[in-house]
Amino acid sequence: MRIADLVTVFDAADIETESAFWAGLLDGTVVKEADWHSIRTADGRRLAVQLAPNHTPPDWPDGSPQQMHVDLWVEDLDTAEREVLARGGRLLKAVDAEGFRVYADPAGHPFCLCPH
Repeated sequence: MRIADLVTVFDAADIETESAFWAGLLDGTVVKEADWHSIRTADGRRLAVQLAPNHTPPDWPDGSPQQMHVDLWVEDLDTAEREVLARGGRLLKAVDAEGFRVYADPAGHPFCLCPH
């Protein structure tokens, strides 16, 4: 089997907010369809957001099992955290001993900022 492409897709009730959040963090652009937004970066990375009107966010890392998450490797955790929070993300858990921090995007999907 040959995989031609790989796209991580987030479900969200508000795809405008969700796609703007990820496009802003990744310095990407949003290509919009009615119920699907593709986020594309200059270096070819891609994410997508699919309309899911009844989306229920996971309660991870301290509650129900995670559905999936994204790791973003960054040079400066504090600077990256300020940007995440300014764009509407929220801190779920700071894991100082292991050097990463867990956040939720506007739709509640968990992701980590990891030291590079």
